[in-house]
Amino acid sequence: MTDSPLAHAAPHDAATCDMTALGQQARRASRLMMKAPGQAKACALRAMAARLQARRGYLQEQNAIDLAAAKAAELAPALIDRLTLSDKALDTMAAGLMQIADMPDPVGSLTASLIRPNGMRVAQMRVPLGVIGIIYESRPNVTIDAAALCLKSGNATILRGGSEAFHSNRALGAIIQEGLAEANLPAHAVQVVGTTDRAAVGQMITLTDYIDVIIPRGGKGLIARLAAESRVPLIKHLDGNCHVYIDAAADPDRAHDIAVNAKTYRYGICGAMETLLVHRDIANRVLPRLGASLTALGVELRGCERTRVLIPSAVPATDEDWDTEYLAAILAIRVVDSLDEAIDHIARWGSGHTESIVTESLSAAQRFQREVDSSSVYVNLPTCFADGYEYGLGAEIGVSTNRLHARGPVGLEGLTTLKWVLSGEGQLRG
Repeated sequence: MTDSPLAHAAPHDAATCDMTALGQQARRASRLMMKAPGQAKACALRAMAARLQARRGYLQEQNAIDLAAAKAAELAPALIDRLTLSDKALDTMAAGLMQIADMPDPVGSLTASLIRPNGMRVAQMRVPLGVIGIIYESRPNVTIDAAALCLKSGNATILRGGSEAFHSNRALGAIIQEGLAEANLPAHAVQVVGTTDRAAVGQMITLTDYIDVIIPRGGKGLIARLAAESRVPLIKHLDGNCHVYIDAAADPDRAHDIAVNAKTYRYGICGAMETLLVHRDIANRVLPRLGASLTALGVELRGCERTRVLIPSAVPATDEDWDTEYLAAILAIRVVDSLDEAIDHIARWGSGHTESIVTESLSAAQRFQREVDSSSVYVNLPTCFADGYEYGLGAEIGVSTNRLHARGPVGLEGLTTLKWVLSGEGQLRG
């Protein structure tokens, strides 16, 4: 089990005082960040990227302390995978920092002006949200990604990672502080909560005077409790119960390769395929080969009755399987009679995260993308592309399944809002 940082705190304990101080400091820093030059923000991000590479050995030493504790506590393999600062993970984090540094600064950009009959000009300007609190588990890469995106979008942020990544997050926080200092940006623009006390989060989600939005990244239990108890608005990332649908008009070889990649690229990511839907007219051309490939890769298959005829090694699937984000080497498979049935299955059991259709039919692809109500909908791509870096966002703060404000991978624009700006030459309202 991962550490759920939520707990109720006494009103005047140490965690309360510390979190209030962090909130006050973040609010002051946010006033400076909203007017920080884009050049300074880019400088800080490049400095962080350079230090990530230069301190690789030290970062992995600190990460090893967390990994040892996680393995001793018998955390799930998917959580240990998320916790690991591998060379590839560090390279991706550094590349994300550089990509974000090179992206246009969204702050202050204007929409096209509307000229009213009286000559008054009406437009909207993109501005930071203010102070963003991030609560996350088992993912030290979020420390860098969240800091970078909040910084570039002109926000201040308070980062509270799970206790299982405490040493990793503390080391990454030091790198962030050095990057801010090199660019002469306020140190409190990014604050990593320096305690594993669960009461800190209980207080954090009540700081409506200082925190404008909370973005949680963690298991369903954490998200549900935050949604029930937070007084600060949330941008939620619920579970990633992602689907691939192999249409009757799919190319069997392409379908095979996409399905294997969608499931086995990495089991612990929110974009991993958890349920495969296959049209009955192509099932006998796809499922036997696909079942053999996935079984050889160690994936446990759970299928409907028609699936089990074609893959005898599959165990019977239940409603719980259709509803589950496994984050493991397990896949549920269902044979469906039509595109409509596939869309209905996703609507019934999906989490609104990411879905994909494999097809050579333009009309089927268009219907799937129009009618499937998820934050990302693909054609002929594996769901594991559900990542802000892959979308060209540089990184992501999370994959929002909200309908309001931000949806899908949340990058720079998702961390800003718009205000109206009007200009005139002394017009008066008559």
